[in-house]
Amino acid sequence: MEYIFVAENIGAGYGDVIIVQDISVKVAGGEVVAVVGPNGSGKSTLIKSFLGFAKLFQGSVSYRGKDITGIASDRVIGLGIGYVPQINNVFPNLTIAENLDMGAYHKKDKASIKAGMAEVYEMFPELGGRKNALAGNLSGGERQMVAIARAMMAQPKVLLLDEPLASLSPKPASSILDKLARIKDAGTAIIIVEQNVKKVLSVSDRGYVLVDGSCAMEGDASSLFAEDSSKQRFLGLETKGIDNELTL
Repeated sequence: MEYIFVAENIGAGYGDVIIVQDISVKVAGGEVVAVVGPNGSGKSTLIKSFLGFAKLFQGSVSYRGKDITGIASDRVIGLGIGYVPQINNVFPNLTIAENLDMGAYHKKDKASIKAGMAEVYEMFPELGGRKNALAGNLSGGERQMVAIARAMMAQPKVLLLDEPLASLSPKPASSILDKLARIKDAGTAIIIVEQNVKKVLSVSDRGYVLVDGSCAMEGDASSLFAEDSSKQRFLGLETKGIDNELTL
């Protein structure tokens, strides 16, 4: 398998504090890879380090075979890597349409921007009918859709998502996962950091389990749900039961 995005032997954190160490993650085009684990395991720090939002102490990041370690985040996004942070991921005082427009800031061709917006509205019809609504007046699920749709305006080949299901009730969370499945089917690679283990692994091809800043386990998404006590312990399933709605 040819991987479009590869992060190898990552050690990252903030200031002088190392949060994650010696973690490697890779994803192929049209593949969804989940990074899961308990609170404080370093999931968000890991994904932020790919874009320079967390300090990289060691390791390398490559995209389409090119080393992009240490490149400024705006340049990385311009290369074709989209990023949706967990919080502050929309402009609340702008309309849905204006938020999407911001996602195409690096494009100069107005026709291309218009065509891209039409494609995004086709993928997110819920937004098309409310394009003049202020993002700050939307529900949590709707705001998350705007954030993902804005990232897709840049037509990324790789999409990085930090806790997209956080604080969402089951129905909007399922809607978000449906959108991600469509994005995957269109050929975009997705790396998703998430605490809702059961839901995210249901749409993932592979997964990495982080515990205390290290990778405790990796493999096919289905194998991470195998009835094995050690795996269940790492995933936080031991006392809750594998069939429950899980948020670690």
